[in-house]
Amino acid sequence: MSATEPQSPCISVCLLDENDICTGCFRTADEITDWFVASAEQKREVLRLARERMEAQTTIHLS
Repeated sequence: MSATEPQSPCISVCLLDENDICTGCFRTADEITDWFVASAEQKREVLRLARERMEAQTTIHLS
């Protein structure tokens, strides 16, 4: 993996849902708060989890 620092996924739509997940970047409130002190590896994990949350929320389920 690259040693470069991952960029913040913030898109300036800062609104937490009832589960404390940002509706803009899909990070938890804790992940957002901890972003600036997290290691590059931790940030990559946060990005992975946020991507999973986004995909789970936006997937269309047909019955």
